[in-house]
Amino acid sequence: MEFKKVVPGWGGERLVPYEQRTGAESVVYFTRDLSPEGLQKIYDRVCDGVTGKVAVKLHTGEKNGPNIIPRTWVKELFANRLPKATIVETNTYYEGDRYTTEAHRQTLEVNGWTFAPVDILDEEGTALLPVKGGKWFTEMSVGGHLTGYDSLVTLTHFKGHTQGGFGGSNKNLGIGCADGRIGKQWIHTTPGQPDMWDIAKEEFMERMTESTKSVVDHFGEHITYINVMRNMSVSCDCEGCAAAPVVTPNVGILASKDILAVDQACVDLIYAMTEEEHHDLLERMESRHGMRQLTYMKELGMGNDRYRLVDIDHGDVEISQKEAVKDLKPFTL
Repeated sequence: MEFKKVVPGWGGERLVPYEQRTGAESVVYFTRDLSPEGLQKIYDRVCDGVTGKVAVKLHTGEKNGPNIIPRTWVKELFANRLPKATIVETNTYYEGDRYTTEAHRQTLEVNGWTFAPVDILDEEGTALLPVKGGKWFTEMSVGGHLTGYDSLVTLTHFKGHTQGGFGGSNKNLGIGCADGRIGKQWIHTTPGQPDMWDIAKEEFMERMTESTKSVVDHFGEHITYINVMRNMSVSCDCEGCAAAPVVTPNVGILASKDILAVDQACVDLIYAMTEEEHHDLLERMESRHGMRQLTYMKELGMGNDRYRLVDIDHGDVEISQKEAVKDLKPFTL
């Protein structure tokens, strides 16, 4: 299989250097304030278009997962900015704490997601969203309730991922909105294969990204993206208490109206860290060819990989990636 590249010779295991990227720049907002106040402050910069019936897509985690976005932060965001919004999730493809709707609701209660309504999108079936310009899909199967919302806030815990290399907004939507039995199977498994996880590296990144594109296109201007760079294990929150220990320093919160720009900026900040700070997470991203998520989003016209990183803590000044990650403190519990 030959894969298209933004830069000839660059595969998903390698980052395209900023100076070799082309096209327009988007704005990515940045705060070091990892707190409920920081989350609300940065949400205010990207809430344009969040109207009507609002869904908030976040990873609510397996039971007692240690690294998910703190419930208190999300609770205050809902209370002060999104009082009528609904948390949305889908059931998992693997058997675990969120495999069935009944088990999923028990897990939600254990993890404290009780302060707002939670809609398990595939509880009552599925819907098909068109995939425009994809090479793997013409449509994607998502949780059927998704089409009942007017706007979507993508609230993502940025971290590593066993299959995807990293999990940002792209993974949160591409896997997280696909329903648990059909859509996720289309993304993960070649039909007729005994291994339910046989699709990997470039093909997996592309399938996941096409799933995301169906959701992004559906909401249009009524979608926004926030990535929280905190407690970044190489493991996804779907691994719960079995997640690998966190060794990557906390960074801050990033937000944009451009999904590619916000995920690209998070990856760039990981690369801008010292070898000691980013070694484990970088190995996870590169070994899984995770950067193909970024180049394929660009090929599909989902956003810009060039951006202005705007520090909202210091008067909306533009800063470099190195400035954003200088003087990071090693992660400690």
